[in-house]
Amino acid sequence: MISDLQDRLRVLVRERITSGELTGTDLANRAGFQQAHVSNFLNQRRGLSIEAMDRVMEVMSLEVSDLLPKEPRATPLAEDGGRVFDSVPVVVQGALLQGDFGSGEIVEFVRFKRSFLRKIRPEMENQRGNWQRFVLMKTDKDSVAAMRPRLLPGATLLIDRHYNSLRRYRRHEPNLYVVKNGEMSKVCYVELQGSQLTFRPENLETALEYVQLEKGNAISDYVVGRVAHISLEI
Repeated sequence: MISDLQDRLRVLVRERITSGELTGTDLANRAGFQQAHVSNFLNQRRGLSIEAMDRVMEVMSLEVSDLLPKEPRATPLAEDGGRVFDSVPVVVQGALLQGDFGSGEIVEFVRFKRSFLRKIRPEMENQRGNWQRFVLMKTDKDSVAAMRPRLLPGATLLIDRHYNSLRRYRRHEPNLYVVKNGEMSKVCYVELQGSQLTFRPENLETALEYVQLEKGNAISDYVVGRVAHISLEI
């Protein structure tokens, strides 16, 4: 239980740092830690004592309830007895290419109408049938830099991980994908040229990026899935 709470706290600290609300140095200073202590915690090289967790939570104005997984509320039933809504997890970017997720990798749940999700057409290049199909990702300035002005930081992307084909979903519109390049997640258009993946941006001032498919690797080792829906907070 404590390890799950620490995983959740680690996620929240990373989110604050990514958004620019906090720095690791600032957190260390205000909580009375060495910088290395915070770095080791964020990189999962060490945990925190209960007292240390309390100090971090005080700096971040968090309660214990903020560290508990946000379970989806009971959903109403349709006339045929089926659920009206499905709960889709918002997950940390580092877990996007995992089949399933631990509690520390789920930030919260968001409800979508089941009828809407069922209308989305999958297309798998490899077998991901046992993967959680739909996941949500919160964008930050790094993940969407190449896609301005179509995307801005803070958008929520609904990703269909059962669509890792490069075939167009709509004939006259390029698919928007979430891809992994090293430790980085980015949103872009994707093309395959020979054994090379090209990540194409929306922002023409952004340079193209290329990834050479390594021997034994498939497109699905890089493509998380197709962006099926974009929500922007106003």
